[in-house]
Amino acid sequence: MNDISRTEVGGIASNKDSIRHVFIRDLQLRAMLGVYDSEKLEPQQVIVNVDLSVKEHGEPLDDDIQNVVSYEHVVNHVKELIAEGHVHLVETLAEMIANECLKNRWVVAVRVRVEKPDIIPEAVSVGVEIERTK
Repeated sequence: MNDISRTEVGGIASNKDSIRHVFIRDLQLRAMLGVYDSEKLEPQQVIVNVDLSVKEHGEPLDDDIQNVVSYEHVVNHVKELIAEGHVHLVETLAEMIANECLKNRWVVAVRVRVEKPDIIPEAVSVGVEIERTK
């Protein structure tokens, strides 16, 4: 097993493994998401968190955004996925986000959390968290 397959996600940058942690916290968007008829009528609030384990490629950054994984690009991809239309399950949306993130050649692992804060009145939020690796 190589070091990349053992990479942990979720806030652990590693000098030893040359891993950088890139993250998006509490991205609040409106999405067509849910299985119930009432959830198909209008967008609802969702909160998305993304943690990326990014393998540093050993080349100088040169203070150039082209040499890093841009959190702005990740946010834009999440927005684009949500804009594609209705998704029934938070699990499906989380998988879609993870798959998109793993397309980046430097991303070796991703953790995605999708929350719905307005569904269960007694809960701050409900949702799912997944972790995927290359």
